[in-house]
Amino acid sequence: MTARYLPSLAALSACLSIAVGAAAVHGVTDPLAKGWLQTGVQFQLPHAIAVFALLGWRDTPAVRGGAWALLIGSLIFAATLDGLALGAPRWFGAITPIGGSAMLLGWLWLALAPFVPGRR
Repeated sequence: MTARYLPSLAALSACLSIAVGAAAVHGVTDPLAKGWLQTGVQFQLPHAIAVFALLGWRDTPAVRGGAWALLIGSLIFAATLDGLALGAPRWFGAITPIGGSAMLLGWLWLALAPFVPGRR
């Protein structure tokens, strides 16, 4: 995917996290399911917003790579928790750490981005 899709997907991710958060608050009564949804939102929304901040900071291939890792990781993380809340089998939760690992990778990638030669 090209860099031009990154802001659009980040905006859709933020929109989805707000919708899921609203559904969790207003429509979910099971405390465990509500907790999964809220945890997903707590990770997904800030990472979607971070993508915009990162692109404003420095729009280079290195920063975009880290931003992609953050966005994809937060989507995987939240989607697996959302799936559990909607009744997916418990083994589905084993996928959640992949998203968390991608978010960690993204932040580490971004910590190194200023040291990668490239256009400003």
